[in-house]
Amino acid sequence: MLKDNERYDQLIKERLVIIQNSEVFSFSTDALLLAHFTPKMQKGRVMDLCSGNGIIPLLLSHGSNYTIDAIEIQPRLADMARRSVEHNLLTERIKMHEMDLKDSNRFTPSQYDIVTCNPPYFRQNQSFRHLKEEHMIARHEVMCTLDDCTSATQHLLKQGGKLYMVHRADRLVDCLLSMRSARLEPKKIWQIYSKPSKPTAVTVVIEAVKDGKPDCKVMPPFYIYNEDGEYSAEMKEVYYG
Repeated sequence: MLKDNERYDQLIKERLVIIQNSEVFSFSTDALLLAHFTPKMQKGRVMDLCSGNGIIPLLLSHGSNYTIDAIEIQPRLADMARRSVEHNLLTERIKMHEMDLKDSNRFTPSQYDIVTCNPPYFRQNQSFRHLKEEHMIARHEVMCTLDDCTSATQHLLKQGGKLYMVHRADRLVDCLLSMRSARLEPKKIWQIYSKPSKPTAVTVVIEAVKDGKPDCKVMPPFYIYNEDGEYSAEMKEVYYG
């Protein structure tokens, strides 16, 4: 099932495996945190946007009975994701769609309870760009923008459905403005810090509700590391359960 330069990595807590390829794409801690803050329920429909190699659907399949659709525009990544789903015997619950999320109006509107999204972080006019095409598409707004993601989410979510998005902390205002313009009201913000001695958050996870009432809560800080460089107790829970 593996192709050139690919490997199996373990998802320890979930007891699953995922196909990765460092030359093309490997998931980051941000994906783990996005899945961690997305609630697990016994029923519901989930759409994962910018799915990459399918890490979020695999993580969300554990401890829930979600049926999950996922959209990924890059053929190599969508192929890796499909093979991971097959390897873990999850084809009845997870379906990968190789397509542009700007075409998400192909889906029946207002049918998903949850949309998750780990979008490209860097603006189109960012001075620094990754040189490899796959990395550039995954991390820079060359194929889709933040507004494209929130627009697709607005179409897909049920009334009262929830978006969970992870993004760079320095783009928090961009995220909040884009969400509100798409009728997605921010409700919770988790600020992710490297460790307690680092005063600036590096990442945020945001929960927004379609047509929700204005009432946003900033949650307690989440630290990835202790001061000694070891994973924090919270991060160990994310990785190991």
